Amino acid sequence: MSKTPDYVKYAASIVPSERQLKWQELEFYSFIHFGMNTFTNSEWGNGNEDPELFNPEKLDCRQWVKVCQLAGMKGLILTAKHHDGFCLWPTAYTDHCVRSSKWRDGKGDVVAECAKACKEFGLKFGIYLSPWDRHEPTYGSGEEYNRFFKNQLRELLTAYGELFCVWFDGACGEGPNGKVQEYDWEGYYALIRELQPNATINITGPDVRWCGNEAGVCRKSEWSVVPYWHSKHEIIAAQSQKDVSKPPKKINPTALDLGSRKAIKKCNKLIWYPAEVDVSIRKGWFYHPEEDYSVKPLSKLMEIYYNSVGSNANFLLNIPPNTDGKIAEKDVETLLSMGAQLDIDFNENLAEGSVITDNRHLDEKHTGQMALSNDPEEYWHSGDNPEGAELILDLGDDYDIDKIVLGEHIRTGQQVERFKLYAQVNGKWKKLASETTIGYKKICRFDEIRVQYFKLVIEKARCFATISKFEAY
Repeated sequence: MSKTPDYVKYAASIVPSERQLKWQELEFYSFIHFGMNTFTNSEWGNGNEDPELFNPEKLDCRQWVKVCQLAGMKGLILTAKHHDGFCLWPTAYTDHCVRSSKWRDGKGDVVAECAKACKEFGLKFGIYLSPWDRHEPTYGSGEEYNRFFKNQLRELLTAYGELFCVWFDGACGEGPNGKVQEYDWEGYYALIRELQPNATINITGPDVRWCGNEAGVCRKSEWSVVPYWHSKHEIIAAQSQKDVSKPPKKINPTALDLGSRKAIKKCNKLIWYPAEVDVSIRKGWFYHPEEDYSVKPLSKLMEIYYNSVGSNANFLLNIPPNTDGKIAEKDVETLLSMGAQLDIDFNENLAEGSVITDNRHLDEKHTGQMALSNDPEEYWHSGDNPEGAELILDLGDDYDIDKIVLGEHIRTGQQVERFKLYAQVNGKWKKLASETTIGYKKICRFDEIRVQYFKLVIEKARCFATISKFEAY
């Protein structure tokens, strides 16, 4: 057994925070882009829009949340304020908000209604707040604008119950005075940690990173342990879209490998920084009537689901309500179909009640059988010699299977670097998959096969290997 290099041991020791663990468990949740742009048929407003344009006469946040729930989602993030600066809550710090609209005679609060609906249907609630504000006169002034922004952030953090996420993008353009603002990111983060300690800070933040594109494409090897510089504000800002007409669609080739041994070898600081895949159900992020017939088909959404949730990332699907304040019928149909398809695909875990044997384990508390436990603290552990470790799943009888779901016990880090999956066919082991990372969840798909036995072989791992999830569908 070769000696494990110190830098690999260091990478193996990096573990997620409790808030990151809770976020990862959500897996699939929605982005709701709704605001002034909905009523001006634009993607980025200029900040000069008349607040009276905002008038969603049939606003139904319960419909939004119910549809998301039926689609299989566990949370919702609302654009409380986009780049145009119009606020969906009656903020005390600007008149450019719902209070100045004719909707509900200026007494409405979209954020409150959405938070209430999420609580009713059992979904987690989060907010998106744009630091770039094309309406606010103090934008670009430095500290004065930062005070303004933190005041608005404080309102959202204290008035709407528990938040699971605060979502920032890196967009930073000119304000109405022609100046660019220097954001007080550390001050924003400190306020969130103080007032919503369980909320992750996503994308331009220390907890969750952007996958690198808006096309739903994940890396072949999606590592949650990466060099610290991927969380640096200036790098995130440089990767964020600067021009609404030119959104990034592909991962930068130089960023295809973030966490392999080669990528981390010369880095003296690593962080747990898991990936989020964000995609819109339509071409645009806000509602545009001309896109009613360009809603992504179910097949595309399912492919993105498997490439994100099934590849150690979370899936944030954007759904833009229309000018009535409701999710359009075409979107609803597709989302309900997606929920039904997920129910079909994961209807019954045929590995429940089965038997797993192994060829090595750390101790009697970490045998292969523990990989089938529903207790998050029970899992298989290879011991300190992971290469060549095997788990054999015996379903007890032949079943038609086309998916195996694997998961590491990420509370002890992300360890597996390469593995193979086999099925026993006519007494011989047939290779079904040859993959790299597992992480929180890896869904291995293959042509349906009638089989009783599966074998997982760990070919390479950092310091040890763990498996807390071994499911068959």
